[in-house]
Amino acid sequence: MIFPHPFPPADDDKLREECGVFGAIGTADASAVTALGLHALQHRGQEAVGITSFDGQEFYSRRGTGHVAENFSTQDAIAGLPGFMAAGHVRYSTTGGAGLRNVQPLYADLAAGGFAVAHNGNISNARTLRDELVRKGAIFQSTSDTEVIIHLVATSRYPTTIDRLIDALRLVEGAYSLIVMTPEGMIACRDPLGIRPLVMGKLGDATVFASETVALDVIGADFVRQVDPGEIVRVDFDGKLTSLRPFGQNRPRPCIFEHVYFSRPDSIFDGRSVYEARKAIGRELAIEAPVEADLVVPVPDSGVPAAIGYAQQSGVPFELGIIRSHYVGRTFIQPSDSARHDGVRRKHNANRGLIEGKRIVLIDDSIVRGTTSMKIVEMMRAAGATEVHFRVASPPTAHSCFYGVDTPERSKLLAARMDIEPMRDFIKADSLAFVSIDGLYRAVADQKRDNTRPQYCDACFTGDYPTSLTDLAQRENRDAQLPFPANKVA
Repeated sequence: MIFPHPFPPADDDKLREECGVFGAIGTADASAVTALGLHALQHRGQEAVGITSFDGQEFYSRRGTGHVAENFSTQDAIAGLPGFMAAGHVRYSTTGGAGLRNVQPLYADLAAGGFAVAHNGNISNARTLRDELVRKGAIFQSTSDTEVIIHLVATSRYPTTIDRLIDALRLVEGAYSLIVMTPEGMIACRDPLGIRPLVMGKLGDATVFASETVALDVIGADFVRQVDPGEIVRVDFDGKLTSLRPFGQNRPRPCIFEHVYFSRPDSIFDGRSVYEARKAIGRELAIEAPVEADLVVPVPDSGVPAAIGYAQQSGVPFELGIIRSHYVGRTFIQPSDSARHDGVRRKHNANRGLIEGKRIVLIDDSIVRGTTSMKIVEMMRAAGATEVHFRVASPPTAHSCFYGVDTPERSKLLAARMDIEPMRDFIKADSLAFVSIDGLYRAVADQKRDNTRPQYCDACFTGDYPTSLTDLAQRENRDAQLPFPANKVA
């Protein structure tokens, strides 16, 4: 999280996972392995990247804006990161949060030696902890909530680094998957509810950690297991692995949106193929919301697996009625103001010869603001579609996320402002339907949602937040005392 919490621009109509982490210990080319692993996680953060390494004596860091390949594709870049331990991070920079000072891993020289941390997630009481630390004299170098963890470790009175880290994590709430490097080795840990993902693998004698299994596949590592919710895994330079579970037993609540959108379809999340889960969501959607149509068309690329499932279940042919350009980069030079504001047409184009005269079922993973959905429906009609029906492979996104996902303030979420029929009218579709929350659970967990003890974090759909939201509560309390209304984020 960045203070104040930023929101994506108006033409950015997707929820965005803010980061991915990777770490390797026990291999002479740890930085090269980490760069390759981060490349596989590029979809989790495409605006900035950093790698920190350790050679037994010194820590080395390189950070930059842009993609992994733009910063770590040369021998010189990797040669500047020597050592047999390295950790890296990809992230989105957002309004108010851009700049190298927020690019991870963050590093500090503590009393016990160097301390580097890469963090996926969001600490929902970070502002409260930060204010308290500042009152005690702490000086922050970034606006990232990750730095709060470093200061808590630095001020802990416990004698060992691992105990200091545990002490710090007992004070934080929210979601985190961390990869920490110290002169003693690497530490990987996951929040007690396991909201954010983290897996462990082996590459020869080396141990590796990553946000997703696809990163293990790309580097040729064997998947060992996920890091369990609330688990701390410590690996020393002899390869000895120690598992600690200092936070007791909690019922896990992993983020269900990993299945819907965030993870790459070739990853395994929570023991299930993401690709197969998305096809299953499409099948549930076809059962719950059938419609007479000629073609099932995915909104690429995230809508493809669900559209395949919908087509298989419904018997309506699957076709690529929208072609996506894969060459629209963040540095694209706009030829005019009109083109600058029409990012949808730069990214997607209707396959007119296929669409014309057809009744179309569009399948997408989610609707956030609705602006992109509206433009795609308009595109289909302009290409000659006689009917355009919109089906969404997730329930309505009606609540903001406070666990590491970059979402708009709630007032800008279409589902928070409208019921289904007004939403249909807004995007100009002939019909609109979302998969139900129970349908989503049947697809990803083969069971209905347990409303008393939910199996996943689904707060963006239900408003059922699994942890306290201290910063939000304090902000709302302050707003309530103002003499005029203030904008709220949830």
